[in-house]
Amino acid sequence: MKLSVRLFLGYFLLVAVTGQLVLLLVVKQISPGVRMALEASLVDTANLLAELAAPELARGAIADGQFADAVRRYSKRPVSATIFGFPKQSLDYRVYVTDAAGIVRFDSAGSALGENFARWNDVYLTLQGRYGARSSQSDPDDKRSSTMHVAAPVRDGEKLIGVVTVAYPTALLQPIVEAGKAAVQRGALWLFGGALLFGAVFNWRLTRAIDLLVAYARAVTSGGKATPPKLHSVELATLAQTLETMRRELEGKQYVERYVQTLTHEMKSPLAAIRGAAELLEDPLPDAERRRFAGNAREQAERLDQLIERLLGLAALEQRQQLAEPKLLDLAVLARAVAAEKAAPLAQRQLGVAFECAGELLVLGEEFLLRQALSNLLDNAIAFAPAGSLIEIDGRSENQRAHLCIRDHGPGIPDYALPRLFERFYSLPRPDTGRKSTGLGLAFVREVAVLHGGEINVGNAEAGGAKAVLSVPLGQSAR
Repeated sequence: MKLSVRLFLGYFLLVAVTGQLVLLLVVKQISPGVRMALEASLVDTANLLAELAAPELARGAIADGQFADAVRRYSKRPVSATIFGFPKQSLDYRVYVTDAAGIVRFDSAGSALGENFARWNDVYLTLQGRYGARSSQSDPDDKRSSTMHVAAPVRDGEKLIGVVTVAYPTALLQPIVEAGKAAVQRGALWLFGGALLFGAVFNWRLTRAIDLLVAYARAVTSGGKATPPKLHSVELATLAQTLETMRRELEGKQYVERYVQTLTHEMKSPLAAIRGAAELLEDPLPDAERRRFAGNAREQAERLDQLIERLLGLAALEQRQQLAEPKLLDLAVLARAVAAEKAAPLAQRQLGVAFECAGELLVLGEEFLLRQALSNLLDNAIAFAPAGSLIEIDGRSENQRAHLCIRDHGPGIPDYALPRLFERFYSLPRPDTGRKSTGLGLAFVREVAVLHGGEINVGNAEAGGAKAVLSVPLGQSAR
């Protein structure tokens, strides 16, 4: 299972369990909270009514006095109110008054006059000087029929003469409780959804950063051009930079070892030729022989110098990960300029250059590197083109890329050599001299193409000869 999936499932489980526990705790407290608020209100009401009932209960006129008339008028008052979205169309308090013996002397419901309520907790506890309250169900099998009773003592001076009880059916609170639970559940669902969305975004950003680091590591492993990803997390950005530093250190060591080995190998041949010529020149020789061996030594020294120079240039290029100060360049104009610089070798071999470029070929790149790449490709064409032939340079834009093709009409490339053209130090003998080049030109061109986000393809033309096609992405203004 992928790390991103495990992280998201773990976060989902944590949020789900925590959210469920919190939801259960909150919902569980809604009903008790509403009942507590009701009971507190009933306590205030009962004590207020106790003060109003005290004079008439002391005179024995509680059943038909002003207190009883007021309570009866209260129960008949019309009411129409909307409280936090809940309609209230009736007044639901039941009030009854008992004497000091617990006998009911007044009942707003008119159903319990004369009954002995001394056994009920609201009356019994109040007569004992304690807080009296109870909840009773009119239907033992239906919890929704519960009614809350709260009592307050009625006093005549310091003497306890009775009890006033205010009752309210708690079933009327059930819609409020259910609405509160529904509101909490809706809020919990929104909160849960928001937490999951936040977790998904956080998980995506984290795994995306890890994926970028993995892609960077893979690019480094494959030997491709790679730059460390720019990450917003300080820790991950530090990790990316640390990986880049490690890559440079390791590549630097391996690079030096590899190039020392290849350079040593390639230098043996010209050094052996120079040593052999020097040994022969130590002995007396005819002038013609001496000039030939001296020229051979000079030629090998020049080859050695060229080899070292090109190898250093290629080494510097391979270490680069991106262009330095790129600018918009016309690849067709650059090719014409390079061809103009090759006027002497072209004239020496009586070669002509035919250009066919359809408009501008604007690319974003480094002029020096592109010029060197085109120069290497044109040098190869000059070396293999038959004397008196034509070198064709064709430029076109297609699929948001500039394509520049340099073709000669020489013998073409042998099949066995095609897979090895871009190997360092691999070279084919020139048709006119039989000598080989440094074998670094095409390797250099490939590095330039890759650094510019392009590619180089070298092969045989259909009508004969060889062709090299340099493809580079078009610059922004040419898109």
